[in-house]
Amino acid sequence: MGAGHSHGATRPASGSAGARHRRNLVIALGLTTAYLVAEVVGALISGSLALLADAAHMLTDVGGMALALLAIWFAARPPNASKTYGYLRTEVLAALANAVVLLVLAIYILYEAYERLLAPPEVLSTPMLIVAVIGLVVNLVSMRLLAAGSKESLNLKGAYFEVLADMLGSIGVIVSALLIMFTGWTLADPLIGAAIGLFIVPRTWALLKHAVNILLEGTPAGFDLGGLERALRALPDVTDVHDLHVWTITSGVDAMSGHLVIGDGADQQALLVAARELLHEQFGIEHSTIQIETAASRAGEAEMPV
Repeated sequence: MGAGHSHGATRPASGSAGARHRRNLVIALGLTTAYLVAEVVGALISGSLALLADAAHMLTDVGGMALALLAIWFAARPPNASKTYGYLRTEVLAALANAVVLLVLAIYILYEAYERLLAPPEVLSTPMLIVAVIGLVVNLVSMRLLAAGSKESLNLKGAYFEVLADMLGSIGVIVSALLIMFTGWTLADPLIGAAIGLFIVPRTWALLKHAVNILLEGTPAGFDLGGLERALRALPDVTDVHDLHVWTITSGVDAMSGHLVIGDGADQQALLVAARELLHEQFGIEHSTIQIETAASRAGEAEMPV
């Protein structure tokens, strides 16, 4: 049996990483929603696939940002008896949903581009260019607003990638409009529309993998689990470390559990304090569950019949 055990903080006082950037997300959502209406109208008037693709991206931006805000609101709700971690994972589910929508959208754009390469429709370049320039400005402002939060929150990272894709999409639409305007080469529209679709696939796939890894409670990307085990073994009186797990609850909130085997007569309370300080200072982990076992109790468990 374990000789002692300790729990670290169950929830960081500051809440999830996404909550700290909620105001910027609200502003970006407002800008994006206003531009979406203008872009849809412009796509219908000009008949441009590139502009339509960018409008579809913008639609996912609006939905993604709204979903991100909803996820942040849920994540702020306190834990309860049925959900002991609260609703922090809602942000990860939102990022997963955004990634899936973007992948489906990319497939649709590529299909539509193929159809238009076979039969290029007439495209009005002037309204297409005007709307795209406005979109570029809106996307650059939104990217600026979301940049800081994207480095801390997977949820905001998903929204940031969508805006980034839209920004590059706006550049593509501008190039397409200029080519059609000055050369009459209408194939530029479906080709650039396809390029926009291809651009988002690898980035969205990376986001999808990250979200799935969190939901599967995998070790956080880039986390040195071996280094943590070595650091714990180096603590005074620790003779062994086993059942060591590190996972992410939501962006910016990692958790750890593990068993430390110590020598008989060691100061268990002092060791727990030292382990928690190690986790906080060297590995940034605030939530931990540490089980202490003595060498004698460990040997006794090994001798028990199964």
